[in-house]
Order: sequence, then C-alpha cells, then structure tokens
Amino acid sequence: MTTLDQIIDDFAFLDEWEDRYRYVIELGKALPEMPEAKRTGENKVQGCASQVWLATQATGDPEDPVLIFEGESDAHIVRGLVAIVLTIYSGKHASEIARLDAIDTFSKIGLIEHLSTQRANGLRSMIRRIKNEAETRLAA
Repeated sequence: MTTLDQIIDDFAFLDEWEDRYRYVIELGKALPEMPEAKRTGENKVQGCASQVWLATQATGDPEDPVLIFEGESDAHIVRGLVAIVLTIYSGKHASEIARLDAIDTFSKIGLIEHLSTQRANGLRSMIRRIKNEAETRLAA
C-alpha cells in the first residue's frame, strides 16, 4: 500500500490537474476490494452521493485501540478518495485519529479545491464517520 508521504510527494510531482485526477483513480484501483458481506447498510456512509462503505476493526488496548479500516466505493474517483482517507487514518490509535484532520492533507496536496461540492461533502462524511468511530471507542 502507498504511504501518505509517497502520496504527498507524488501530488507535488504532478503539475496538471488531469494527471492528479488519474493518480487518484489509480490509488482507488490499488485499494483492496471490500468483501460483499461487509457492504451493508450499517457500513454505508451517509452523506455521500456515491455509494461508500467503511468497516472498522479494533485491535490492541481497548482504552485506545488501533483502528483498521476497510473501504469501498462504486465510483472510481471516490474510491481513490477512500484510499487516501484510509492511508491517513487506518492502523492508528483512536486517540491519534481523533486529533488528525484529513482535510488539511487534502488541502496540502491541492485536491480539496478541485472536488465538486458533492464529492467534498462526501469526503467530509467519510472523515466524520472515521473520527466518530475513534471517539466512540475512546469513550467506551
């Protein structure tokens, strides 16, 4: 899987928006497919124009677990956005996830201003879902 630093470096290297757009799609294609059994109403992210599913697995210390996320979308560009979001958040402790702001990363790589309003709202819904999951695990 691609690291966040590699994604940031790759975006810095790509000058044209069309090239960046294609790169996001490539990231989505590299995202492991989510099993059909996990594409449930419970895992569906509300607020996305495309269909997006996020599944969470917690491991380690129950007071501050490491959260591992799986994601899927039926739209190519959104699947790439899911891949970037998972790169930012998956495999981190709930306390770290609660502090991280993925929108900062999307702004840093110059992607947020190129998303349609619907895609930006869907991105925010994914992030909100992940942060809520982390905060719920911390409060348990």
